[in-house]
Amino acid sequence: MSALTRTNRREFLQLSGSAAAAWAAGSRAWGQLDLKMQPLRAWVTADTRRFAQFDCPNWKPAEANTHAVVQIDPNTWYQEILGFGGAFTDASCYLFSKLAPADREAVLRELYGPDGLRFSVGRTCIGSSDYTTSIYSFDESAEPDPELAKFSIDHDRAYILPTLRSALELNPDLYYFSAPWSPPAWMKFNNSMEGGSMHRKYFGSYAQYFVKFLKAYAEAGVTVRATSVQNEVDTDQDGTMPACIWSQQDEVVFVKNFLGPALRNASLDTKIWILDHNYNLWGRVIDQLSDPDLCKFVDGVAWHAYEGTADAMTRVHNAYPNQHAYATEYGAVITSPDFETDWSTWSNTFTDVLKNWARCIVGWNLALDEKGTPNKGLGQSGGIVTIHSETQKITRCGQY
Repeated sequence: MSALTRTNRREFLQLSGSAAAAWAAGSRAWGQLDLKMQPLRAWVTADTRRFAQFDCPNWKPAEANTHAVVQIDPNTWYQEILGFGGAFTDASCYLFSKLAPADREAVLRELYGPDGLRFSVGRTCIGSSDYTTSIYSFDESAEPDPELAKFSIDHDRAYILPTLRSALELNPDLYYFSAPWSPPAWMKFNNSMEGGSMHRKYFGSYAQYFVKFLKAYAEAGVTVRATSVQNEVDTDQDGTMPACIWSQQDEVVFVKNFLGPALRNASLDTKIWILDHNYNLWGRVIDQLSDPDLCKFVDGVAWHAYEGTADAMTRVHNAYPNQHAYATEYGAVITSPDFETDWSTWSNTFTDVLKNWARCIVGWNLALDEKGTPNKGLGQSGGIVTIHSETQKITRCGQY
């Protein structure tokens, strides 16, 4: 598969987002785009599974009466494409940190540099996910700490924040969004980050937890542009990993009465996305968005693709066209026999995502080892790139 880009990245994103929607949906308004032609460069993903530059085709005007493959309707517009990327989990950043400096620079350049994939969206974790070297929150207190006196992001200073900053140096336009897998253990009924649900009495403290996180990350050089309430709101993962189940109403109450006002009062323009879970929960979202007080604070819906179908995003779009759709997680299974070669399957999957109004497509872990670790849960995901533990060799999965 090949891709073309322009020298100027902002013009490229504007054009490529339009082109992707035109190709996926059959029409796109090109007439109003500023298509200042500049020298084109071309890349190809071939049997090496590398995204590599090659000589640009020799373009020439089409012959007369050539049958049009794509017809453009300048009066029909679809979604603006925010970008594509993966998740900077603790596990991924840890593995990057263990590479030799030159190798680390090379793989990050391959993912974020101007001559590589040029990923433009990145997901980060508020505390630990299941793919982590240790389970932690940003307020590790043995006793309730509603004033958040023990709040600290020091864990992330070792290798997560340096990795995020390195990616930003390669792509200054990188759009970071975040999600928590669990509130601090002391906020929850089971007093554990693994499974369970949280006390409503800590909703105010938890909103301030988000504020402190966003400000601390910004002070560390990483601006987070959007956040969801919870990764996968509708499951506690049977207590096997960091997780927290949120009822439909609790998520609404938390956003409209606590998180939304807290961000506004702190003068933070961070967007709020709800759900951050599977397509099959589209009915929950439609019910939630019927609350106008919630919609005042919500920019859109974050979607995972493990259950249900992508047309769920269109159902929600048709009901609430002002709410954006974001495809925020779909990981490849490392035990799949075609883990490294199923690129055509992913091509079809992601085409379907774009056809259904998604503004971004984000995979899961940017990097894991050949066993799909570090991992504190039961998941079997592989990284977009694999860093082999013995040799430090880097290979790429079909999703790449």
